[in-house]
Parts: sequence; C-alpha cells; structure tokens
Amino acid sequence: MGAESRVELPPDVPEEFEVYINGVRQEPGLDYRVQGRTLIFPKELAQEGKLGAMRWTSMLLGVAGTYRKHDSVDVVYKRDGRRMVATGLRPES
Repeated sequence: MGAESRVELPPDVPEEFEVYINGVRQEPGLDYRVQGRTLIFPKELAQEGKLGAMRWTSMLLGVAGTYRKHDSVDVVYKRDGRRMVATGLRPES
C-alpha cells in the first residue's frame, strides 16, 4: 500500500461538506474517503514544516524565498444556512 494522508475534521463540521486541496475541489470516493471523522487521501500531502533561523534571515533580507511544497486542505460546509470554511487543516501521513 502506498503513502496516504489523514486529516481530522473539526468537531463542528456536519456530515455534508466539500473538500478542497490547494483550491481544487476533491471528489469523495475518487480523491478521498471518509472514515469516521477522518478524511483519508490515497496520496501523501506535503507540509512545509518549520523554517529555521537562517531561512528566516535570508527571506527577510530578500536573498531567498520559500519554495517548498505545501498542500492546503480546506473543508466547506453550511451551518445555520451560512457557508463556513475550515481552512488550513493539517494532514498527517
């Protein structure tokens, strides 16, 4: 079995919701599956991690930027008729 990533849904997300990775809508059953309150993606989602002091300094001085891969997971749902977004959910591999 290949690498997969898991994302825990926030407690206030109801059973009906939409999932987006980097702004692209994901299809249930094709791009992810739901197990309890966990989204399971069949691929590894990248997280940039923490930047060290040297990296921060070089960015501050304009010498370098940060170009590491970072996948953003967002969940869109309705609460009391209003559209809500849980953004920046952190995947675990």
